[in-house]
Amino acid sequence: MAASPFAFLASASSSERRTLAASTLGWMLDGMDVTLYAMVIPAVEAEFHLSSGAAGMLASTTLVASALGGVLFGLLADRAGRRTALMASVVVYSVFTAACGLSRTVGELAVFRALLGLGVGGEWAAGASLVAETWRAEHRGKALGYMQSGFAAGYAMAAILAAWVLPRWGWRGVFFAGLLPAALALWIRGGVDESPAWLEARRRPASFSGGASGAGNGERRAHSSLPRRERAKPAPRASADADSRPSYAGLIVRTLLMNSAALFAWWGLFTWIPSYLALPVARGGRGLGLAASSRWILVMQAGMWLGYVSFGYASDRVGARRTYIGFLLLAACAVPLYAQAGSTGSLLLLGPVMAFVGTGHFTGFGVIAAELFPTRFRASAMGLTYNFGRALSAAAPWAIGVLAVRWGFASAFWMSAAAFLAAALIAWGLPKSRMQDLAP
Repeated sequence: MAASPFAFLASASSSERRTLAASTLGWMLDGMDVTLYAMVIPAVEAEFHLSSGAAGMLASTTLVASALGGVLFGLLADRAGRRTALMASVVVYSVFTAACGLSRTVGELAVFRALLGLGVGGEWAAGASLVAETWRAEHRGKALGYMQSGFAAGYAMAAILAAWVLPRWGWRGVFFAGLLPAALALWIRGGVDESPAWLEARRRPASFSGGASGAGNGERRAHSSLPRRERAKPAPRASADADSRPSYAGLIVRTLLMNSAALFAWWGLFTWIPSYLALPVARGGRGLGLAASSRWILVMQAGMWLGYVSFGYASDRVGARRTYIGFLLLAACAVPLYAQAGSTGSLLLLGPVMAFVGTGHFTGFGVIAAELFPTRFRASAMGLTYNFGRALSAAAPWAIGVLAVRWGFASAFWMSAAAFLAAALIAWGLPKSRMQDLAP
């Protein structure tokens, strides 16, 4: 009888399961809080007399601020611990989401959206590094896949919350509800263990000589020398040929470019798909209307969730880098097929497929980045490369919108396909993972 796909959860330690639950809930609620604004844009525009461009700039403010948040909370995670940074990021994005509901002017709303972005950027860096370092190598991809899938659930939660709260208490009430995730920080403080790899690195600093796998060699052995729960053996010195290997600075730049291309493709595509489906044909859309397009978006969310999770299982079998490249190449092919679909039936069929490959690859970024960088600055590097990529991708909705005005959405979406292809090519040039044993 085939093993259950959830058997790895049953065999995990209680510490591994609690870590995964905390990071998944944190990322889910992060996704919910950052998406609430998209759900109330028309109401905000009406109250503050904003144009669509000005409303879009408020969304971009959050994305840009998340880059700084990724760096700041990454540094905090490397210095004070992954658990501490995770708690702090959840509190920050919860408090400032609620503060958005107190905004009296557009300027105040912009400030609160920027401060919210700091927490949004920090949560992923802290949570992903905590999961990567706590879970054993053979299950790391699956664990990060379930964590990443929380964002799809958070997106759906934001839609449900806005639909229930907005008609009763207005857009301010929607933001006030965003304070609820702060309670998660209390549970993390008492119920989640700190990363054993981070604790070990603090007890005995490793010797890092600047090579991508040179530091990994010493650190890998340090991690694998840990017994099941925190005893340590002396770590051997880093390999002598470390200096001949690529520098971490070069890896950070290449990883940042790879993620920027992938995020550019995603934001450019999924920002405009609701409009593409809802707008009349005369305006370049498919004429489905708002209600029907919303239902189709929920179907696509199911494809996204499955993509996140399935990537983890494939990654643990054939490797994160190979799976990541495969998902990106398939996304580059799926986008033009979706854009050129001739019937509504084809759109309904291809939508979840495109969401599956066009979103599921984000799980791979967490695995790849975690295995490329050492414990000493893993969270900082992951936060920087993920969130600066998010900031650089803020231009994607504008670029796709400009092209759509001139040539239509079906043609404009080719830019996203090209960006997916570029991300795959950059990933092809990255070194293979050399630091598998991050967990004790």
